[in-house]
Amino acid sequence: MNNTSWKKYPQEVVDRLFLAIDEDDVINNETTDLPVIELGTSQQNIRDYYALCLQLWEEGFTRQELLGLINQLLAGQDLTKAQRKQYKYIRARYKHLRFAQRLYSRHHDADKIFKATTVYLGHLQDGFKNGNRKSIQYYGKVLKLLLSRPVWNWVKRSLNHLQVDNEAGYHSYVSEQMSQLTKMLNKPMVTGTEFHDIRKIVSQQVSFFDTQRSIENNTPRIYAISRFLANINGLMGDKHDEMVADKLSGTREYETLAPLDTHIRDYLEQLVAKIVRA
Repeated sequence: MNNTSWKKYPQEVVDRLFLAIDEDDVINNETTDLPVIELGTSQQNIRDYYALCLQLWEEGFTRQELLGLINQLLAGQDLTKAQRKQYKYIRARYKHLRFAQRLYSRHHDADKIFKATTVYLGHLQDGFKNGNRKSIQYYGKVLKLLLSRPVWNWVKRSLNHLQVDNEAGYHSYVSEQMSQLTKMLNKPMVTGTEFHDIRKIVSQQVSFFDTQRSIENNTPRIYAISRFLANINGLMGDKHDEMVADKLSGTREYETLAPLDTHIRDYLEQLVAKIVRA
């Protein structure tokens, strides 16, 4: 069902989600005993969770703000520390809403233009973090096109008319994600793409529990799952940053087979063991 009248949350709920996202890749030892995780949620939650993710994105920044940062990079000027943080937070809102589209939409995929924008924001960030001028120029110019007013308006309309899945469809999707994760854990070595695929599954689950904990206001069980997943996400994020830096410097090919870091594998195996699929 198409719907342009999504639920609106009080600012304190949006703020809680923003804070949760800000620490969703922070390595921590807050949760030593991971609670059981039941896959699936109600139809109402599917609608309400998407609504909060959409609100976070719509109210968090302006098109002009993001274009201003991109234009500064294209002009050959570095971003200040404050501007880098601003860019990071805008990209975080994009990523969270992209995860929401994958989780809650009927087709379990993000809008193509929105997805491309999110990916290119990441490539541009990699570019300015690693001082790669060629990368900055290419992705900056592409992003300027994707953020032009007609494209922006088209994307906003698409996001507001998202068709959400039902309970059965959602449960089937997340169950399949966990099956994929289990299969990849059975491999002794993974490629860069496979590593990234594992992290995407973890990141989507982080986003789900971050959203849930923000709405329910930090119920202990949901908070514990959220922090456990954030720890895995952080460890995998640091490793992926290394892989990208090695690729950009020519030190190591991205697709080189490598074993999963022992800590990452241990935490992922704990996660899979706590999943209830019924």
